[in-house]
Amino acid sequence: MKSFTSRRARAVVVAIAAGSLALTGCSENKGSSSGKDSKKDQEEASSQSKAVTYADAAASTGPAEEVPGAKSGGTITVYQEAGLTHLDPGQIYVSDAGQVANLLFRGLTNFEEDGKGGVSVVGDLATDSGKSSDGGKTWTFTLKDGVKDQNGKVITSADIRHTVERTYAEFIFDGPTYLQTWLSGPEYRKALPDGGYGAKHLPDSVLETPDAKTVVFHFDKPRPDLPQTLAMPGYSIVPEGSDTKEKYDKAPVSLGPYKISEYKVGKSLKLVKNDQWDPKTDSVRHQYVDQWDVQFGVTESTQTKRLISDQGDAKSAIQFTGSVDATQIQDVIGTPAVNQRTIKGYQPYVMQLTFNLDRVKNKKIRDAVTYAVNSKSLIAGEGGAYGGDVAPNLFAPTLPGYEATYDPYGRLKAPQGNLEKAKELLADVPAAERKLVFAYGNTEAGQKRKVAIEDALSKVGIDVVAKEIDSASYYQQIGELDNPYDIYITGWGQDWPSPGTVVTPIYDGDQVAKGSSNYSHIDDPKVQELIQKALTQEPTEAAKTWQEAHHYILEKVNPAAPLWYTKQFQLYGSNIGGARYSTESSYIDVTRLFLKS
Repeated sequence: MKSFTSRRARAVVVAIAAGSLALTGCSENKGSSSGKDSKKDQEEASSQSKAVTYADAAASTGPAEEVPGAKSGGTITVYQEAGLTHLDPGQIYVSDAGQVANLLFRGLTNFEEDGKGGVSVVGDLATDSGKSSDGGKTWTFTLKDGVKDQNGKVITSADIRHTVERTYAEFIFDGPTYLQTWLSGPEYRKALPDGGYGAKHLPDSVLETPDAKTVVFHFDKPRPDLPQTLAMPGYSIVPEGSDTKEKYDKAPVSLGPYKISEYKVGKSLKLVKNDQWDPKTDSVRHQYVDQWDVQFGVTESTQTKRLISDQGDAKSAIQFTGSVDATQIQDVIGTPAVNQRTIKGYQPYVMQLTFNLDRVKNKKIRDAVTYAVNSKSLIAGEGGAYGGDVAPNLFAPTLPGYEATYDPYGRLKAPQGNLEKAKELLADVPAAERKLVFAYGNTEAGQKRKVAIEDALSKVGIDVVAKEIDSASYYQQIGELDNPYDIYITGWGQDWPSPGTVVTPIYDGDQVAKGSSNYSHIDDPKVQELIQKALTQEPTEAAKTWQEAHHYILEKVNPAAPLWYTKQFQLYGSNIGGARYSTESSYIDVTRLFLKS
């Protein structure tokens, strides 16, 4: 999952942000002290990478358990800096749109949290988390009765088939590709070039819909993670009769508790209750508030000031994927009444300075940059210890297989950068190769990162040509195969607790394509070999292979310089009830919020 560009050039991210979704620690909000003790935080994050459980039909039956003290009514105001890259579910892989997806869309499955760090996969449109057979190669899902979209149309297996098939279309280029590649291989688009919009469809031997309520997936090898994959916002259902192809990105149809009443791209998004949503079919979401008023263009510093003051609309406001402004952290933690209105937790994202290997072909330059970058300065811009920790490698503390002491470039010993080592590597590199074009997002955080990168690299003789790009389309622009940039900050977090959801999407040469998450364009035979080996192994053996791949990627290829591990620190108004940190999204849990008065 990509981290959101306004805070963590993701995800994500999301983000999305999505900015994109991913698994990190979760706890009831108690104004915790997370951020003061990095070692303790990492230990807690590591303990939160436990396996997800698959729930039965009883656990998948709604309504969702009531939130203590919850009331109905009112409008929640949402502060957000950059606009959304996408609203088409098939295009959602960033965490900002992922937050919106929690309110608008539904998939076959969904993640459910217990508020204590435990996560399970439940049936969302399906009656349960799925039934496997044939050694895990076949998965069968049965649809719940009477689930409707916002227009009152009952969802059938034909809509599920259409949702899967449309991800093969050329105009769907920014979302996850797990399911497509599992069903049809790395060149999946060739299997269905028109995305199912014509007469051709996927054969029943791959995707079967024997009746209106049954969906069967057939794979050539066991896919035990399928229930988690289908819970991603990128596989939310698009009703066949409502699909407008490219135009769907601006006016999607809702199956969730809310629907869009007004959308002014880059300015505002208003959501109102979807009267076709039936809580008896949904074991996760709530519909407490009447409306959501999402305001774009509100900088993190302005968000923080408004929420600290807690006046007017700010009392009923939240940060969506933004965080407490770094310069105002002490104002928040130094005031107990304000600090009680925060959520804090470790995120799954590793922020890294990614090299475009098509342009930065000299490994000496890549290694020199990796030694030179100043993680300490970058983290200061994120809020210091409350914003992140130095990353010595490309695996986050929330990921199974994380090695806290694996530090091939000495990032922990010299978080401010090893300038002498960098200069040594660059000694015989021609001046023409030392000129690097750096793309950064046009947000406050992006400006801080630009200054930190320019300062560090200029000290070792690298000429940085900084190019500002729109944050709303940040990942779309660097996702172009022939993009004109040499380096750019990206962030990635696991889609579920497996190194395969990190190594495969961002380091697999088969994933090099327009809109792919392989932003470095790495295509190494050894990496390919290790990925294929790990995907066929049992988890214990696979863990060793993923570790070998991780070491090889970072040391022998070095497609990206690890910078920092991200932490979340968000603030909300005093009239917001039900606030807690979401394990699934790594932001405030929007599925359970209400207004106290």
